[in-house]
Amino acid sequence: MNKEDFKIHIIGAGVSGLIAARVLEDNGYSPVIIEATERAGGRVKTDIVNGFQLDHGFQVLLTAYPAAQKYLDFDALELQQFLPGASIFKNGKQKIIGDPLKDLSLLFSTLFSGIGNAGDKLKILKLNSYLKKKSMSAIFSEKEQTTLSYLQDVGFSNEMITDFFKPFFSGIFLETQLDTSSRMFEFVYKMFGEGYATLPKAGIEAIPKQLLQNLKNTTLKLNTKVTSIKGGEITLEDNSILESHFTIIATDASNLMPDSNTTSVEWKSCDTLYFETESRVIKKQLIGLVPEKDTLINNIFYHTSLETKIRSNNELLSVTVIDQPNLSDEALIDRVKIELRAHCGIDDCAFIKQYKIPMALPKLMDLKYEVLPVKTRLTARLFLAGDTQLNGSLNAAMISGERAALGVIEEVSKTNS
Repeated sequence: MNKEDFKIHIIGAGVSGLIAARVLEDNGYSPVIIEATERAGGRVKTDIVNGFQLDHGFQVLLTAYPAAQKYLDFDALELQQFLPGASIFKNGKQKIIGDPLKDLSLLFSTLFSGIGNAGDKLKILKLNSYLKKKSMSAIFSEKEQTTLSYLQDVGFSNEMITDFFKPFFSGIFLETQLDTSSRMFEFVYKMFGEGYATLPKAGIEAIPKQLLQNLKNTTLKLNTKVTSIKGGEITLEDNSILESHFTIIATDASNLMPDSNTTSVEWKSCDTLYFETESRVIKKQLIGLVPEKDTLINNIFYHTSLETKIRSNNELLSVTVIDQPNLSDEALIDRVKIELRAHCGIDDCAFIKQYKIPMALPKLMDLKYEVLPVKTRLTARLFLAGDTQLNGSLNAAMISGERAALGVIEEVSKTNS
C-alpha cells in the first residue's frame, strides 16, 4: 500500500494529538484527527471575555522545554517573559525574591527580602548549578521521593520551604503537600533555570493554534465524539463506524476501551478565577504567592503585566485555588475576595469568570521523560499518546505524540515489508 492509502486516525486534538499528526505528515501520511469538542487544544485553551484573554487555568510555556524548541516557532508566538522570581505576600507585606543571575533588578530585593536565610540562597545557587549539569535521563532514573523530603534533604530551612517552595511548586504541581515526585521537581527546576516562563501574546491557546495551522494534509473532525474503539473500528456517538488501519489515542483510553489493560488515570483539579481591577499591586511581571496558613489562594498573576493581543483599559488578575473545600461558586468567589483584601491589599476587583478544571494534571507515579516508539503500542493497531504516558507537562505531551506517531510508522514499515 502507498502511504496515502493508510487510514490513520488520532483521537483527541490536544497538543499530543496535533504533534502526532505533524510527525505523520512529515513522513508522508495524511491522518484524520477526531475531536469531541468544538475546537482543537485540549486542556490548552483561551477565551475572550469582556475584552480580556482568559486562559483555561493559569498555564505557562517554559522556553527550555526541548520538545517545545523543536516543534514551536517562539518568535511567531510572540512570547512574553515573566521575571524569574515571585512576589510573596506575608504578614501584610510584599516581598520579592528571584534569580539575580538572570535578572539583575532582582538582586537587592532578593538579598533583603527576609525570605529564607543566607544559607538558603547559597543552596539555591548550588541547586541551579547541579541541575544544569544533570541530564534528563539522569533525572528520570533517580529513585523517587516526595519533593518535600527532597528539599529537606538538600537542607533548605523550613521557612524557605513554607514561604517559597511550597506555594510556588504547589501552583505547578496542583497539590499543596509537595507529594509530587522529586523527578518532576528536578525537571521543572532545571527548565526554569535554563529558560524562562512565558505566555504567548495571544494567550496559551496560540500554541495549539500554531500547531494546527502548520498541518497541511491532516483532516480535523470537530464535534465528533468517539464512544468505543475495537480493532480497526472506531464507533462514533451517532453509531457510525470508521475503518482504521492504525489509531493513536491521545486522550483517556480507559473510557474508549473498557475491556483493555488501560487503567483509568487519576487527575488533579484546580479552580481559576479571573477578576478585573483598576490597578496592580504587583508592579513587575511576577507571580504572586500567598504562603499564609489556611488560605485558599495559592497564586495570583496580573496577565496584563505582560503584553497581550487584546487589551482593556483595566487590569486582568487570575487567582488559582488548589484545595477547594466544596464551597459553592458564590461562597468561593466571596472567600477569594476576602483573602485578596486581607493578604494582598486588593479590594477593587470585579469578578469576571471562574474555570473549574477537574482534569488539570494527571496524578502519576514512576515518572518518565520519554518512551520508545514501540512502547506506545497497545495492540497491533492501537497506540497511546498524551502526557499521562510520561509526566504532566506540555513537553511530555509533545514527546508522547511524537513517539506514538513514530510507533505507527514503524508498524506500517513492517506491514509494507
